[in-house]
Amino acid sequence: MIAEDCTDQRPPLAPAPSPPREASGLQAPATASQPQKALSLASLAALSACGGGGGDSGAAPAPAPTPAPPPAPPTEAEAARFLAQASFAASTAEMAKVQAQGYSAWLNEQFAATGSQGHFDWMVAKGYAVEANKNNFNGVDNTLWRKLLNSPDLLRQKVVLALSEIFVVSMAGLPVAWAGFAVAAYVDMLEQRAFGTFRELIEGVSLSNAMGVYLNMRGNRKEDAKTGRVPDENYARELMQLFTIGLVELNLDGTPVLDAAGKPKDTYTQAQISELARVLTGWEFDGASATDPAFMKKPMVHLAARFSVGPKKVLSADVPASATGPEALKIVLDTLANHANVGPFFSRQLIQRLVASNPSPAYVQRVAAVFNNNGQGQRGDLKAVIRAVLLDSEARTPGSSPSSGRLREPIQRFIQWGRSFGVSSPTELWNIGDLSNPASRLGQSPLRSPSVFNFFRPGYVPPNSQLGTAQITAPEFQLCNESTVAGYLNYMQNVIANGTGEVKPSYTAELALAVDAPALVQRLALLLAGGGLSPTTVNTIATAVATINASSDAGKLNRVQAAILLVMASPEYLIQK
Repeated sequence: MIAEDCTDQRPPLAPAPSPPREASGLQAPATASQPQKALSLASLAALSACGGGGGDSGAAPAPAPTPAPPPAPPTEAEAARFLAQASFAASTAEMAKVQAQGYSAWLNEQFAATGSQGHFDWMVAKGYAVEANKNNFNGVDNTLWRKLLNSPDLLRQKVVLALSEIFVVSMAGLPVAWAGFAVAAYVDMLEQRAFGTFRELIEGVSLSNAMGVYLNMRGNRKEDAKTGRVPDENYARELMQLFTIGLVELNLDGTPVLDAAGKPKDTYTQAQISELARVLTGWEFDGASATDPAFMKKPMVHLAARFSVGPKKVLSADVPASATGPEALKIVLDTLANHANVGPFFSRQLIQRLVASNPSPAYVQRVAAVFNNNGQGQRGDLKAVIRAVLLDSEARTPGSSPSSGRLREPIQRFIQWGRSFGVSSPTELWNIGDLSNPASRLGQSPLRSPSVFNFFRPGYVPPNSQLGTAQITAPEFQLCNESTVAGYLNYMQNVIANGTGEVKPSYTAELALAVDAPALVQRLALLLAGGGLSPTTVNTIATAVATINASSDAGKLNRVQAAILLVMASPEYLIQK
């Protein structure tokens, strides 16, 4: 179900190569230290004085190698392209910062950045924690859009959206009181652990109330021979299949390990799912309340009376009969987090969400090697993995083959528009709502996936297409059809012109260029497409925009709005290279 297709033979611990224009990622060649040079010259002088040393005692030492010149800073287009991968949009200020600092320094700054108020606390502060909202999701869409469109921690928000599409919880499957607050707490947990370790992340996912409800770990009970009850296997299956190790054994580069018959080797068996399900019994909400959603912020607690007794075995790990529920969970999470599959399995999906739908085996291997060892002996360091994904040579160099890049997700296009043009919410309620309707909106909305398999599967290959014939994975195309294409264009045409509800954009900088159609389109091509539009496309759009009379303020605004829509409708924009 999760197709992994990649291969390269780089040494497992080789760091990702530095990008060609990384201002702080290259080091000058090593030269002799000053003490060493002084010792060498002193030795030569002594040998010359006593007539020793042989040969020409007056020969000068070999000159030190000339240090390599520092790399050129990123161009505006390179900075914009990087920001589209590492965040959602490229503002003029942020592009200038990347150019001045370099990629690595910008990442360091973002790893330390703090965001706006957490989702759960914001919902409480805005008055959503009332009886009337006990059985609905009022406030959740608001706070998700609030942070995606406006929070200053740009990298964290991009990574959290990616993680929410890998470790899926959806409002489409949470039949529980205070479900909206469960979602808010879940995303807060992803934010808190996004830059930690994979092991910490998978524990937070497993013990969250939202995931507990969504995949039935909450309330999971031990087997009962009298009634025939057996532990629920839902979370046990998806914990392995979707969240950690996948269906088949993988090489470091993400390609499947083959058996003697040339077939992929299964990672686990049905019996092992059943054993893991026994380990995952006994977990429940911590202090559930009918009147206060505060318990949704706390991880689940273990009730020993519901825990399956006796020894258990999960993959290669023995869980002794003496182990408590929390001890048993620790054993299996440690086992899964240290499985050889996790590095390539998780790394490939993170590359897909940030950079490229069909990453090369070499790219996967380089990132997986960093997952396995961050250079200091630590496994699963998410900061190091994110850095490796974004600074890899394949990320920093635009590809030209049909397999390079990725189709921008509809919600990422919308977020990019909002951030690029400074949308604001005068009421601070961000009343944008659910954008899932494919006919009239985007066909996608945060935390509203139709199933645990996300909006699209990481191994999806579009059928009846050139990509399909070449077996190129392109997950986002699973959302692309006649209805979603038309729905996106119609929705964005209205949003670009009118905003959405009380959330409005500002086109001040663009209006200043409106009388110069080519300059206007060039600016938009830089901001939105990272310089990825061809001269032909830029000229075509500029020619069309120039036909709009710009002699009045209304005409200038029409030009700006038309130019934005045409750029965001162009295939060269939609495919993020």
